[in-house]
Amino acid sequence: MPPVPSSWADRWLAWRNRLVASPDFQRWAASFPLTRHIARRNTRALFDLCAGFVYAQVLTACIRLDLFAILADGPVSVDILARRLDLTPDRTRRLLRAAESLGLLRALSGDRFGLADLGAALVGNPGVAAMIEHHALLYADLADPVALLRGQAQPTRLAGYWPYASGGAGDARTVAPYSGLMGASQALIAEDVLDACDLSRVRHLMDVGGGEGAFLQAVAARHAAPRLTLFDLPAVADRAAARLGQSGLSERITCRGGDFHGGLPSGADIISLVRIVHDHDDEAAQALLRAAYAALPPGGTLLIAEPMAGTPGAEPVGDAYFGFYLLAMGSGRPRRAEELRAMLEAAGFTATREHSTRRPLLTRVLQAQKTAPKM
Repeated sequence: MPPVPSSWADRWLAWRNRLVASPDFQRWAASFPLTRHIARRNTRALFDLCAGFVYAQVLTACIRLDLFAILADGPVSVDILARRLDLTPDRTRRLLRAAESLGLLRALSGDRFGLADLGAALVGNPGVAAMIEHHALLYADLADPVALLRGQAQPTRLAGYWPYASGGAGDARTVAPYSGLMGASQALIAEDVLDACDLSRVRHLMDVGGGEGAFLQAVAARHAAPRLTLFDLPAVADRAAARLGQSGLSERITCRGGDFHGGLPSGADIISLVRIVHDHDDEAAQALLRAAYAALPPGGTLLIAEPMAGTPGAEPVGDAYFGFYLLAMGSGRPRRAEELRAMLEAAGFTATREHSTRRPLLTRVLQAQKTAPKM
């Protein structure tokens, strides 16, 4: 076939790319006053892409050595830290300087180090530390990203970690690791969802894929009135019932086991899907939305809360991180808000709108209504 004529914009972009790729131009841009800051910024950005794995491993070392917890009460000298970390002073200083360069620690007088803002934030968010440890599985699965993209990789470790990704229900042993991880990482997201949505008038909320009940526990702490139901795979629902019983919430939260492919229980006037839809491929995700529509009464509400692709200012989170994480997991994909709206409309929902959240990087919220019949 003859080549398709390119547009003026395409030709201009090709010329620009050839120019930027030229070593001579790069050297000139790095020294010319009007382009110097751009060249240096791009050089740093390119190097950060190359070094990102090393940065992540520095963070992992800090987590595994419990460094942030050690420094939570105040700055500590290098010598004392070396003894507590069971490292030589030289290796300790190397780790501390690396963490300082990443904004995790700060160097102080007297050869001491303390927490910087990022390190202090990690102390208050144990779920983040759990995710950092969990990434060891992801890194192993991404050792050959091209094989992963081509579907030539061996069964991934993440697929084994998340048994439902391959259609398995799992038992008490296999669901324990991922249920615990999701529960630990849910607190921030639950609070952001509840800050964005007014659930004070809800009569009955059912959280589908509710894990060990972290989201419903947050709802119960804020609102005394609604009846609350957790729906998840049987082994997960059993763990949730035990955990919520220990928290004194067994009378407020009913845990039901099942599989949404067989339908969802009816009776709730609002159904929530918190970090659930993006875990499923299109066909299964659409089936889940149809099941939610069937379970809701006329006028009922569906809430979808999850990180979404194309989020302004957080594009790499949706498309790069979750794009490859879910690929390694073997199920699901990140979706843009407009894609989810189209899927909701195909399932029968109307009047879809988005609620603004404090941290859209972590979660965005879509609300859709099941239209009541006209009288």
